[in-house]
Amino acid sequence: MQPDFINKLPVELLSRFHAAIRMGTAASAVLLRHFNSQSEHSSASTKSGIHGDEGLVTLADIQAERAILKIVRAEFPDDGILAEESGAKNVVGNEYTWVVDPLDGTNNFAHGIPQFSISIACCRNGSPELGLIVDPVRNDWYVTVLGQGAWHNGKRARVSCHDSLDQSIIGVGFYYDRGEMMRATLKSIDGIFSANALGIRRFGSAALDLVNVGLGRFGGYFEYTLSPWDFAAGMLFVTEAGGQVTNCRLQPLSLKRTSVLATNKLLHETLGDIISRNCPTGP
Repeated sequence: MQPDFINKLPVELLSRFHAAIRMGTAASAVLLRHFNSQSEHSSASTKSGIHGDEGLVTLADIQAERAILKIVRAEFPDDGILAEESGAKNVVGNEYTWVVDPLDGTNNFAHGIPQFSISIACCRNGSPELGLIVDPVRNDWYVTVLGQGAWHNGKRARVSCHDSLDQSIIGVGFYYDRGEMMRATLKSIDGIFSANALGIRRFGSAALDLVNVGLGRFGGYFEYTLSPWDFAAGMLFVTEAGGQVTNCRLQPLSLKRTSVLATNKLLHETLGDIISRNCPTGP
């Protein structure tokens, strides 16, 4: 079920919207095929990636990204690409850039935990204009177009109306670093609990955590280090659902590695005050 506004989009954006749906469909098929294979969960390998990340990578990551980029390169050869697994960085001088995470939540995926997603954003001149996040296990589709709202399986999504932490669940993410970044995150969690937050959740997929803010399930979410493919589509989903997204120092985001704070807007100052105190060096 697609929102009514889709067929009223400008031709260039409409073609990219339909292409994004095909990308999500192709990548979902790849991930589900691997996830449903018992052997896949025991065949993950460690990666020390081109971006310095350390975690788990599977064949599914690579194949899902190939399925997505095949469509981009065939249909929009002049568009830029910023993608996790391939390291594609053809973004300079391109009006449109696709920002792609074929498998957000790889550690969950590799251990058989059904909490992972596909994140695809199409940015125009550096700002997200179209976003798609897919939860393939639950067949949940989260679609966003700039100025047209955030949509979950064809229904409008909106952030929560809670204006205090004691009414709110807060999502959090941990970077792979077990040093300063981890200590800073734990200090902020302590500060959030000290402010009587209703609860903290850590699910392991930044894209789905951002979706939870846009759906009103979380009052806020933060993580001290994310890459643009982790947050580009989710950032648009939150803002189009009525929320606010900045870095953890309450500054605007750009398509680079950074910290991320997303809230229902009502909690942004309160939550930002807590997590900005512990924000490690950098954005």
